[in-house]
Amino acid sequence: MEKTNEKYSAYIQILEEELVPAMGCTEPIALAYAAAKAREVLGEMPDSVDIGASGSIIKNVKSVIVPNTNHLKGIPAAATAGIIAGKAEKELEVIAEVSEAETVRMAEFLKTVPISVEHIDNGVTFDIIVEAKKGDSYAKVRIANYHTNIVLVEKDGEKLLDIPVEGETEEGLTDRSLLNMEDIWDFINSVDIADIKEVIGRQIEYNTAIADEGLKGDYGANIGSVLLDTYGDDVRTRAKARAAAGSDARMNGCELPVIINAGSGNQGMTCSLPVLEYAKEYNSGEEKMYRALALSNLTAIHQKTGIGRLSAYCGAVSAGAAAGAGIAYLMGGGYEEVVHTVVNALAIVSGMVCDGAKASCAAKIAASVDAGILGYNMFLRGQQFYAGDGIVTKGVEATISNIGRLGKDGMKETNEEIIKMMIND
Repeated sequence: MEKTNEKYSAYIQILEEELVPAMGCTEPIALAYAAAKAREVLGEMPDSVDIGASGSIIKNVKSVIVPNTNHLKGIPAAATAGIIAGKAEKELEVIAEVSEAETVRMAEFLKTVPISVEHIDNGVTFDIIVEAKKGDSYAKVRIANYHTNIVLVEKDGEKLLDIPVEGETEEGLTDRSLLNMEDIWDFINSVDIADIKEVIGRQIEYNTAIADEGLKGDYGANIGSVLLDTYGDDVRTRAKARAAAGSDARMNGCELPVIINAGSGNQGMTCSLPVLEYAKEYNSGEEKMYRALALSNLTAIHQKTGIGRLSAYCGAVSAGAAAGAGIAYLMGGGYEEVVHTVVNALAIVSGMVCDGAKASCAAKIAASVDAGILGYNMFLRGQQFYAGDGIVTKGVEATISNIGRLGKDGMKETNEEIIKMMIND
């Protein structure tokens, strides 16, 4: 793909928009971001807070520990962290810097300030409204469709920002429909490494650090350590264990940032850490490693475009298939190997449900990465799933389109049922 090609610069831009740092699970952090912005606009500490959250937000915030809060969990905790210590200009690193005194104030705020949480449905899957009040004054902030997309800022009846939300569009972001596997393959083979060096290099650095921490510490169900203890430390097990360990740490309060993919830290770790492990094992060299990571990241984003940022479909599945693609490339695979790896992996684990962010995400990541590796090894041995095998259909794009339909439309009711179970828990 020529540098002058419109898609070349779009693909670079997509990587730069998606591979950004986030400190903490991204849905609670988006909530903290909205709350920090509301407090900033209000100009003082609120004496009450009203939060509206779509079901998928409730699902992904309920069970996860918010970093830098002394292990607080849930929607009121995420909002409180943003109100007390948030720096709105830092977006998804909004609560990256918190003092001990602020942590104490968070606990006090949660005890003394009424915070209401309402399940809202405005027809968009990703929806957060935070209204901070002080006496007769109020400030309201709404985020819709993706984690940093503030669409409404209102103070005392005056709309300071009001962007109409027309369904589930991602205004302001590069058109993701430009992505397809053939062009992604062309791009990763021709890209000037200097153009992706910073964005991919940062992902390598951040995500490696949190995987190391996850294996060292005691986080969640310690899936990474369980895998290594059970199955030994061959490259396949290490690939799964490191991605799982990063998730273990992140879902359970580790205060290290990660580089996300498609709005998710778990997906960012799943499509990068296994590829890094294979690159190390086989001495692939820096250039090939960067190309493999570009392939994995773009393949994950491409799959998520049809599914949407939040759904009942576990995002680790698309990221695990993408990691399989990156590994296939590192091992000398061409386009055929890469796309068959993706299709095989999707045939194995598609339909795994997302029941929110919590410790079991790490185990789902391990299963998804395993499917990616198995998908590649099947094709190496002349085995594959064919069109007509369930939701697999002719061609990688048509199969990815089916996955999008399954995740976005087919699993809508599944999502509703999961949300009901979690709200009534």
